[in-house]
Amino acid sequence: MAPYAAITEKFGVQIDFRPFFLIEPLSSREFRAQRLNILDYTAIVFSARHTIDAFFHLCEELRVKVPETMKYFCTTEAVAMYLQKHIVFRKRKIFYGNGTPESVMALIGPKHKGEKFLIATTSHGSSDAITRLFEAAKLSFNTAVFVKPVSQDLHDLDLGAYELAVFYNPSDVKSLQENFPSFKGEGLKFITFGKHIVEAMEEAGLPIEIKAPTPQAPSAAKAIEIYLQGK
Repeated sequence: MAPYAAITEKFGVQIDFRPFFLIEPLSSREFRAQRLNILDYTAIVFSARHTIDAFFHLCEELRVKVPETMKYFCTTEAVAMYLQKHIVFRKRKIFYGNGTPESVMALIGPKHKGEKFLIATTSHGSSDAITRLFEAAKLSFNTAVFVKPVSQDLHDLDLGAYELAVFYNPSDVKSLQENFPSFKGEGLKFITFGKHIVEAMEEAGLPIEIKAPTPQAPSAAKAIEIYLQGK
């Protein structure tokens, strides 16, 4: 929150934080619709902590006993350490990268290329970057959705009271449309952070004031600052 507090102090603006959607685990019925058997896989790739919770919750609900031989490849150390909530942390079966898909591939290398990987995702299409690398390396893998975005009730929100909104996820756009079906963007400017959100904004016909991240705006906070400086 520190960068936003600095913006508030520097420009004298008010910044409100309001989630447009929440991430919830799939039900066992929703997961079964993917026709996946967790025990068919010998390694799983995690990129988010809420996906870890959903995975183990589903395993418990489906009465799937995850074998101790299962290997876990995580995008970051923070995600890997979160596994301790559910399993005993053993270095021989838990590996973590530096946040990039390439770092996960480096962990796999020749040593683990014979594993059957299950890539845990937040939603369809959210794992495109890493699946392309898995395909190029000709690894045996599949993707599985374990969580879903659920739009929040925003009918108490007065969009007209705001000049600028920052969107990070296509689910932000979906929630906006569900809560305000007649909204066309009038009077509200948008900053987007990330690649996937841009396509969703364009499909919704909503103009983007500033796209981030860029070298000039590596963070959403910096993009807000650039916008305010240009007024």
